[in-house]
Amino acid sequence: MRSRFSAFALGDADYLLHSWHSSTRPPRLALDPAQRWIRLEVVGTDRGGLFDTAGTVEFRAHYRHEGRPGTLTERSRFVREDGRWVYLEALPG
Repeated sequence: MRSRFSAFALGDADYLLHSWHSSTRPPRLALDPAQRWIRLEVVGTDRGGLFDTAGTVEFRAHYRHEGRPGTLTERSRFVREDGRWVYLEALPG
């Protein structure tokens, strides 16, 4: 999760696509250069340890867009694919 946040902050769309599960990965990703990702708060995790194959991360990502502050709150599901953790999907609610 932290590496994906860093990739958003740096505008590294290639890394974001590489760290996305093959079944849900979009063909391309256009990042908004006016959006600046500032800070990540990991609110909670469930599973995702050394011997797990799946886990969830709840987070708040703080950003500024055209000078205005904002927060993205999400609960994300990650799974192992080819031995590495990848983003699968945002979970409802």
